[in-house]
Amino acid sequence: MGVTRREFLFISGAMGAGVALSSLGVDMRPVLAFAEELSKIDMIKSAKHTYSLCYYCSVTCGLICSADPKTGKIFNIEGDPDHPISEGSLCAKGAANLQMSARNEHRLTKVLYRKPGGDKWEPKTLDWALTEIAMKIKATRDNNFIVKNAKGQVVNRTEALAHMGSSKLDNEECWLVTTMMRALGLVQIDHQARV
Repeated sequence: MGVTRREFLFISGAMGAGVALSSLGVDMRPVLAFAEELSKIDMIKSAKHTYSLCYYCSVTCGLICSADPKTGKIFNIEGDPDHPISEGSLCAKGAANLQMSARNEHRLTKVLYRKPGGDKWEPKTLDWALTEIAMKIKATRDNNFIVKNAKGQVVNRTEALAHMGSSKLDNEECWLVTTMMRALGLVQIDHQARV
């Protein structure tokens, strides 16, 4: 089916106006962004929706993850309006969940290490990183362990290390982590849900 005369005149006029406005220095990016959003709405309508939760804090807001049914890749994450707590709203961290998906080509997929004073990142293994962390914790603890305070009382602690707990742990897990940190001699122990 061909284009009617009226449609041809409308399309020609719109294209001419767009060329004229862009040559006059009018920024057409907002119009293009609006057009992209319209196509994104059509993609969301045909997408496979998966319901998930945001685990950045103890609120645990609801998420709707939209994935392309052909590739299975997530292209949009938004708040779930049916979630009883968040009712569709998300904080900045929750709204940025899409950046943690495979869609972000800059997402870290391996351990990177930069030497003190260095300017280049080196790829390392997870085993290497865990060994380095354990050695640094041991060295810090061994060099900064206080056996007795100024009054001569036995305290067996280190003030050079601290621990911040996660709000996603249950009571038993929190007890286990706190017990482990206290066994290392830490006294500066806090919990993210308190902050």
